[in-house]
Amino acid sequence: MNAGELISLAIYFLAMIGIGLYAWRKSTSSSSEYLLGGRNLHPAVGALSAGASDMSGWMLMGVPGAVYLSGLGAAWIAVGLIVGAYFNYLLVAPRLRVFTEKTDDALTIPDFLEKRFMDKSRALRVFSSIVIVIFFTLYTSAGIVAGGKLFLASFGTSYELGLFITAGVVIVYTLFGGFLAVSLTDFVQGCMMFLALVLVPFVALQTIGGWDEAQVAINSVNPVALSWFEGVTALGLISSLAWGLGYFGQPHIIVRFMAIRTLKDIATARWIGMTWMVITLIGAVLVGLFGLAYVTTTGIALEDPETIFIVFSQVLFHPFISGFLLAAILAAIMSTISSQLLVSSSSLTEDFYKIFIRKSASQKELVTISRISVLLVSLVAIALAFDPDSNILSLVSNAWAGFGAAFGPIILMSLYWKGLTRDGALAGMIVGAATVLFWLYAPITIQGGSLSSWIYEIIPGFILSSLTAVGVSLMGRSQNPEVDSLFGELVHAMNPKG
Repeated sequence: MNAGELISLAIYFLAMIGIGLYAWRKSTSSSSEYLLGGRNLHPAVGALSAGASDMSGWMLMGVPGAVYLSGLGAAWIAVGLIVGAYFNYLLVAPRLRVFTEKTDDALTIPDFLEKRFMDKSRALRVFSSIVIVIFFTLYTSAGIVAGGKLFLASFGTSYELGLFITAGVVIVYTLFGGFLAVSLTDFVQGCMMFLALVLVPFVALQTIGGWDEAQVAINSVNPVALSWFEGVTALGLISSLAWGLGYFGQPHIIVRFMAIRTLKDIATARWIGMTWMVITLIGAVLVGLFGLAYVTTTGIALEDPETIFIVFSQVLFHPFISGFLLAAILAAIMSTISSQLLVSSSSLTEDFYKIFIRKSASQKELVTISRISVLLVSLVAIALAFDPDSNILSLVSNAWAGFGAAFGPIILMSLYWKGLTRDGALAGMIVGAATVLFWLYAPITIQGGSLSSWIYEIIPGFILSSLTAVGVSLMGRSQNPEVDSLFGELVHAMNPKG
């Protein structure tokens, strides 16, 4: 690591910790403030926070690596994500913002589901909390893997040291500053990611000699790389587009909607968030394409395609700019890790500790438990990330599918269908999560390939979860009149003048 990169990274680390300390003094006096920022998030902060926590290190490393290997056929994932994110803002954000506040200020998704269905058995809360903790621990480990790879490829440090540095800084500002720290750092990190994914492909293209030169180089090594359809099967296309289904069930994203200060601000957040997302994903795809052209024309060695952004940052820019770009990768990684840690912490605190261990816990005690939970989940995720051969996109896709199938259909139906019963919601979640796990680990093959290589596991998971929830709800007992009345009140709260 040269002096310029070291200075840039040091400034970045100090800024993140400084934001954490500011948030510690500003908004951590109660569980509501620590876990949801007092529902007073500015729409721009909420939008970029949702985007940055969504588009983790896989956007600057995983997506360029996939496009580098497979061409534009791998970019269908980006198309699916853009469509899914838009409908998430349109369908989920407004109602979830109002419903969670009106259901006795629900602070977590499990808390909301329990109150929405008046579930006195606590089965919904417990199972959804288990799903959150398990899949987020896996998801967090994917981010830490990205941090380890970054330090190994960029600075020559050991992979293990990279894991601890990445996790260590995130733990500090998340543990002390809570939701406000995570949201503010996400906003800064989102701006850094935006600048990096505009700057890098632009400079790379100029270095290669323009689009014509890049096209010749790409075609010489992969003639179908610039085709959206050649080499892409129908099932492969469906699987890529199906990534968009996952948005409806991602707790670390939709919790941002719960925190935005007013319902009217949701529309503002939607347009800010979608503009940011479209530009950054286009940039990530171009980094992969131009990376293939650059490696072909220069003949440099590239052992891991997921490090092409790192290579560009180091060979094309001044050390100070290089340090900023490497910090942008860290920003992408850390923004997601911090969000996942906080949601896991909130579930352990609000849905386990407060409910089953200390019902009379003070607000100060709950904040302390939240901080301890952040640390515990971090340590488990670090342990899971110790394999340097882990594939970032693969780890993310598994966790994404788990959340999307378990929560996506249930969140949508709980917001729009009063006929969904508690038993239907619980059965749907169980079947969705179980289907994803079965698809990933069952010793079954189709034409020599695993089930997940045949079709993305979120598709059968989402479909079976939806069918189960509807079927159980229709076959079960009639809707509880109190729940029916509550749903009517929630819908009325969306449009009190209507």
